Amino acid sequence: MTEKATHLFEKVWQAHRVGKLPGGQTQLLIGTHLVHEVTSPQAFAMLRELGLGVRFPGRTFATADHIMPTDSQVRPLNDPLAETMLSELERNCAEFGIRFFGTDSGHQGIVHVIGPELGLTVPGSTIACGDSHTSTHGAFGTIALGIGTSQVRDVLATQTLAMAKLQVRRIEVRGKLGPGVYAKDVILAIIRKLGVNGGVGFAYEYAGEAIEAMDMEQRMTLCNMSIEGGARCGYVNPDATTVEYLRGREFAPEGEAFERAAAEWLAMASDPGAEYDDVVQLEASEIEPSITWGINPGQNIGVGERLPTPATVEGEERAGVEEAFEYMDLDPGAPIAGTPVDVAFIGSCTNGRISDLREAARVAQTGKVQPGVRALVVPGSQDVARQAIAEGLDDVFRGAGFEWREPGCSMCLAMNPDKLIGREICASSSNRNFKGRQGSPAGRTLLMSPAMVAAAALAGRVVDVREVL
Repeated sequence: MTEKATHLFEKVWQAHRVGKLPGGQTQLLIGTHLVHEVTSPQAFAMLRELGLGVRFPGRTFATADHIMPTDSQVRPLNDPLAETMLSELERNCAEFGIRFFGTDSGHQGIVHVIGPELGLTVPGSTIACGDSHTSTHGAFGTIALGIGTSQVRDVLATQTLAMAKLQVRRIEVRGKLGPGVYAKDVILAIIRKLGVNGGVGFAYEYAGEAIEAMDMEQRMTLCNMSIEGGARCGYVNPDATTVEYLRGREFAPEGEAFERAAAEWLAMASDPGAEYDDVVQLEASEIEPSITWGINPGQNIGVGERLPTPATVEGEERAGVEEAFEYMDLDPGAPIAGTPVDVAFIGSCTNGRISDLREAARVAQTGKVQPGVRALVVPGSQDVARQAIAEGLDDVFRGAGFEWREPGCSMCLAMNPDKLIGREICASSSNRNFKGRQGSPAGRTLLMSPAMVAAAALAGRVVDVREVL
């Protein structure tokens, strides 16, 4: 009897299913657990209160990223609270036997950057982290789940997670992307089409020629923002690109063990003929460089478009559009191109990898940052920083007038000194444009690709990067 064709999510789910809990949820084994300094202290404190240890400390890895300053990381940190949080993470890792990638390790960085680059993220596995953008790791054909602090406690104590099974939506991006169009533009187009709540209850499987042509770092960008579309996770099926990325990574298998593992990884890919709960298709040729104009990632348009007008928006969305215009202080119906920017930020778990910096540097080398624009480049990890410096990218950015910083989450969110001031408008390569997200209650965020951010920094306004390249 022929086995029924199935998709990767089902294969991974069944392989990690420990049992069914009385409430109907599945108890799911977590292959790798990643922790950082913000969501773990309370979880470790709960373990102590309950008299519990960490069940499999060898499967948990830690780094510091959210609160890390990017101008100087000399200890003690200038911010007493940040120093306390970092010291607490160091203490917890030492007490419970957890590998910690601190600033002296050579591998410190954003948790969703270091996991893949160290080979901790492998296909067919499950990953959990107390951070919503854990979906990043799905680029490897991994079911990667962002969890809350009480769930961090549960995974530390049991190496399992209780959750209900998801539906699976296959999103096919057909054809070839045009020049100057990146994974960031693809995921913004998907969120615009399906909505910020369109993925609730779903895992997203990304497929199609445009996805298959992406390198692993572009796939990570794509999966990173699955959560912004409401999905619980997103993934790309493992293929030869996945295998070659992992070959030689520090924590990946070696020699014959790697070849055996690679065969197993490839076998986890969705079978031809697998059935999905929903299928959505987009044409790659119709996607152009995109920019958010509002207060959620779904409020985005192509660089050649004009802003919507509330009168043209129907139903419940109109109130959100009106709220966005009131906050952003932009003119309905105006072109997005030409919108002035005060700050340019290149970095984050979405777009702080070496390929992101290379593309931004291609643009940066064509001019100078406009006077009055504050421009930051923040590598996603110490490994990314070393590679960028070896390639001379730091000199390109400095020569153009950008500030070159130490690794960390930086201006993606308001948990470190890199923040907007007052009503500043920031061209940002990060993942969220919520009110106050970048540190100022009145600050405004325009999400776009790193190349688009660099172009905006040089022009002092939103421009089409295709005209620069």
